[in-house]
Amino acid sequence: MALYMFTLVKNANVYAPEALGIKDILIAAGKILQIENTIDSSNMTDINILDAKGKTLIPGFVDGHVHLIGGGGEGGYHTRTPEVRLSHLTLSGITTVVGLLGTDCSTRHNDSLYAKAKALTTEGVSAYMFTGGYKVPSETITQSIQRDIVFIDRVIGLKTAVSDHRSSQPQTEELSRMASEARVAGLISGKCGRVVAHLGNSTTGFEPLLNVIKHSDIPISQFIPTHVNRTELLADQGMDWLKLGGYVDLTAGINPDKGARGSVKASTFLARCKSNKIDTSKVCISSDGNGSVPVFNEKRELIGLKVAGFGSLLYQLKEMIQVEKMSISEAIIPFTQAPAQCLGLASNKGEIALGKDADFLILDDNLDLRHTFAKGVCHVKDGIAQIKGTFED
Repeated sequence: MALYMFTLVKNANVYAPEALGIKDILIAAGKILQIENTIDSSNMTDINILDAKGKTLIPGFVDGHVHLIGGGGEGGYHTRTPEVRLSHLTLSGITTVVGLLGTDCSTRHNDSLYAKAKALTTEGVSAYMFTGGYKVPSETITQSIQRDIVFIDRVIGLKTAVSDHRSSQPQTEELSRMASEARVAGLISGKCGRVVAHLGNSTTGFEPLLNVIKHSDIPISQFIPTHVNRTELLADQGMDWLKLGGYVDLTAGINPDKGARGSVKASTFLARCKSNKIDTSKVCISSDGNGSVPVFNEKRELIGLKVAGFGSLLYQLKEMIQVEKMSISEAIIPFTQAPAQCLGLASNKGEIALGKDADFLILDDNLDLRHTFAKGVCHVKDGIAQIKGTFED
């Protein structure tokens, strides 16, 4: 495949996420160099020109919750899901990804997660990780939450679990200490230092996090509660959390139409917020991709397992625009700008702007993905992966 010094995307309808109209975009060395009504390329050599007339250009997805080295395992050793492949991300529009551990902190390790984040970054996307997992005290690489975040380049924060029978049932004092340690590490290292808090089906819901906020000096912005659309109870509590100024993370793959009974679609959650005049600038949507998905029969008996994919992100984006009638600008924020800000990556990610990384997607008139660019390189062209991971067929 030919390599060019410059790439010029012409005639794209650009959402940055704000609507910029029809623009030409010049990129080089992985960065956005120019955004103009028209860019003259007649004096440029070594240039690749892509005509995006009639198509929509948006920032690449920032997926903050992915099981990069696999998840699952709760049905026995044979139910551990495999590692994610590069093209599975890029074909779903993901150009920045953050990995974490789930229930299994015994056969999965943060050391391996770090290696996978480094590998994916070498293969062309931007990959980061949260240290920790469900287990408390947290499993780490350096035996210290603070040292992991401060000294390990790809580690940006901490993962833990509450309100779930699989969690370590951490109490308020312990949660406060963990959150404080991650927060101070973030301040020292210039990273987000936030704590992703897995929320399960327990009726305690947000209570453990609210107790930390009420009984300590830790700000509400320190936590990223995730799977907030898992139940109606969590969804209601999540809206209250937003009113207090906190972030929430919705899981795109949790969908009552796909068998997740009692859950709330991410698109429905955003629509409810809008109708209740709740600020949604701190709502993020992630895939929870590469985890295991139980398959039930009509009697609600477990009959098998599948691996969670990443197509739920584009599905929810289309739902928000085509069903909930949101504008493209407001619909893309939870997939791009909001997670970039929440994860401390906004200096380079989440927007189409001068000097930022050239991570963007080009969609057709049905909002289907046609092209994916990550750090200025075309990974997907006309819906076909052009670059694959090292061991992909």
